[in-house]
Formats: sequence, structure tokens, C-alpha cells
Amino acid sequence: MTPFEKQVAGHRGKGKFFASGFPVYIGRCPGRLDLMGGNVDYTGGLVFEATIREATWGAVQLRDDRRVVFLNPQMAERGWQEQVEFDLDAMADEAAVRSLVNASPAVRWTAYTLGNFFLLAQRYPKLVKKGANVFIQSEVPLNKGVSSSASVEIAVMKPAARAYGIDLRGIELAEACQWVENVIAESACGIMDQAATTLGDEGSVLPLLCQPCQPFPLVRLPKPLQCWAVDSGVSHAVTGEEYEAARAAAFMGYKLMCDWEKLPVTRDKHSRIPRFTDPCWRGYLSEVAPSVFRSKYELRLPERMAGSEFLAHKQFHPDPFTKVRPEIQYRVRNCTRYSIEENQRIQLFVELARGGVEQASELAFRLMGDLMYQSHYSYTECGLGNEATDLLVDLVREQGAGEGLYGAKVTGGGAGGTVAILGRKGADAAFRKVVKAYAKARNIEPFVMQGSSMGADRFGVLER
Repeated sequence: MTPFEKQVAGHRGKGKFFASGFPVYIGRCPGRLDLMGGNVDYTGGLVFEATIREATWGAVQLRDDRRVVFLNPQMAERGWQEQVEFDLDAMADEAAVRSLVNASPAVRWTAYTLGNFFLLAQRYPKLVKKGANVFIQSEVPLNKGVSSSASVEIAVMKPAARAYGIDLRGIELAEACQWVENVIAESACGIMDQAATTLGDEGSVLPLLCQPCQPFPLVRLPKPLQCWAVDSGVSHAVTGEEYEAARAAAFMGYKLMCDWEKLPVTRDKHSRIPRFTDPCWRGYLSEVAPSVFRSKYELRLPERMAGSEFLAHKQFHPDPFTKVRPEIQYRVRNCTRYSIEENQRIQLFVELARGGVEQASELAFRLMGDLMYQSHYSYTECGLGNEATDLLVDLVREQGAGEGLYGAKVTGGGAGGTVAILGRKGADAAFRKVVKAYAKARNIEPFVMQGSSMGADRFGVLER
């Protein structure tokens, strides 16, 4: 019995959170480590994602009424409300659900879980007749760029669906939870977090083409390599201004390029997640070849463009999840270039990793590390840099490949969060030097992540 199962058992019985004599369904979803990918999931790029050992656990038991009750004792540590109740009948539409979860900052965390029940009730009204009790516990660091939100969504959604007799898995599960985060939590994430934490496995990395969600066979890292992750101590959030500005700037660049090519940009009627498309690149900026971008578009794009200037030309913004704000200066050229060139960096990284499985190569490992460094510093060009994550990456570079550390980069959306490090097995001493130097420079004890675990689909659902 896992520690979480023991907690569930402790909450079960007369007068307790879970009733005796009725099944409790348990799910587990890990966080993810963005080895390469970052911010190209929303522009249709390839990403390369690993799971981490830390995970979120969710336990669901159906009730006799239509109340949905969440219990997450960890929320009290942040000054939030640990137990929150809602009524299924109060969730008439998307706006009503957003109103419920935004009623108070203390209950805002439920946006990532209540949205699950709204989606299930909308799509499966004949099956979702009752409410549920939901108990949540997470080991995934919050707002550190390792998918704490996706792990919560999936750890609750998968057992909730099973409790109602719905088999939700794979891409369908990932897309459902992305919809919840986009539409109910109003967070402009792509698909990579939900897909990686659903489809990943221990010791493997998932190549995923985000068009909208095309997974490739899992890749084992070459045997000589391993990954670590270090929390910088600076919180990141995809609802932050820097992330939204970088994302919006990429779509501004995309729209300008479509205008120059006279490509109509229209709503994609076939996508459940709201998005736009065009006849050439199908709405995916990362589909533009770097050589084409360099020769035709790069110098035509403005380095910076005020939101007011973009809007003055009666432009519409082809991203349903960000706004162009008149007062912001957007880094249009850099953010557009990042979406295109990062996609190629990831493709090269994945091919080097695959080749290294067959034949280990020191040169290939060094090239993989340098691609990570390139990726990291391109974040700064997009306005997503942070001195804390820069320091961690610089410390890894100072140790160097000679000490067995090949590369490092910030994970996820940037502007803080966690740094992923690639090195040789047996380079633990060099890694510890990096952590020690960082702890001394920042006067903190950074949280270190090492190892991986099975994704939500491979874990499945336990019935207790």
C-alpha cells in the first residue's frame, strides 16, 4: 500500500471524508521535465518531454447528491481554502464555472479540478448524475515549470472519469485537461504538459509534435546520460505577463507573415481547443523552415512593436488565449524566430539522442548540451530570462563537459522555474558542486529532482 493509499484509508469511515462500503478510485500523475521544447507547443513545434519522480495523487468517490467536494490540505499552507464545495447544478455553462472558481482567491486553485467535472458532465450527461468527494495530494513543486497544474488536472480527471464509468486515456485525456486549463483556468498552455504526463514512462523521453498532439515512440536516453533538475526558487506561471507577452508576440509575427503572403487566417472548425488555421502553415508557426524565415521574413518583422500599433491596422489576434495589450512593446521578431529555430533545435536534439542509443558519441553528447544552452539563452531574447535560472545554467557551463555536465536550460515557460541539466552518469560530484555554489550565491537550499516515473496512463486507476 502506498503512502497515499494509507491516507485515503485514514479518511474513510463513518463521519469521515470518504464513506465506507463504496469504491474509491485513485489516480497518479507525475510532473514533467521539459528537456527540450519550452514554448513551441502552442506554435505547433516538436517537444521532448520526460516525466519526473514527483507526482500528484487524486482519489475520487461518488456521492449520493450532486455536490462536488474537494479536499487538499496542502492548500492551507499557502493560506488558501483546503476544502471547497460546489454544486453540479450551478455549472450551467463555462462562464458560470469560471465565476465559481474565481469567487475568491482562496478557492482559485479549484479551477484546475472543478473544470474536469464540468467537462465530464457536458460530454457524458447520461453518466454524470452524481457529485463526488475528491482528495488531492501533490509532491510536484508548485509554479516551478514542471507541470504542477497538468499533474493535478490529470490525477483528478482520470479516476473521476473511471468513477463515472468513462474510460478516458491517451490523447483524449490530455486534450480534455488542456481544455480545462485553457477555458476554465484561463491559462494559455499548449498540449505538451498534459500529453507528457499522461503518455510518459520511467526512463524515457516523449517526442511530441504539437499539431495538435501527435506522439512518437518513447525514446530512451543513451545509456551514458542522465538528467537532473534544480528548482531556481523563482516561481513561474503561464498566466504571468512575460509568458503571455512572448506568446502573443509570436502570434503577431505569424499574422504579419500571413498578411504578406495573402493567406487567410480563419477559425479551425474541427478543433475542440479554439485555434486558427491557414492554407499554407495550417496555423503552426513552427512549420516555417528556418532558411525560409531568414531569407523572406526575419528582417521585415519589427524588432519591437507596440500593441497599439498592431491594433491600429485593424489586425485581429489569431490566438484565443492571449490579448494584444496596447501599452506593451512586443518582441515580435525574436519571439517569431524562437518558435521557428527552436523547433529545428529540438529535431536535431531528438535525432542525436536516438543515434546515441545505438552508438554512444562524446561529440553527440556535447552537441546536445550546446543545443540546450542555445535554447536557454533564446529565452532571454523573448523576454523570458531570469537571473536565477541564468546563474544555474552558467554554473553548469563552468563545470563543463570535462566534468561530465553537457548542457542546461530553463524548463517550460521561463521567467523563473526549474533548470534541466544533462550530464554523464557518474557526474554526481560535479552536479553537487553546481547545487552547492547556487545555494551559496542565492542563500537558499534548492529543491533537486532526479529520476523519473510512469505516466498517468501506465499507472492506470486503482480501485479501493
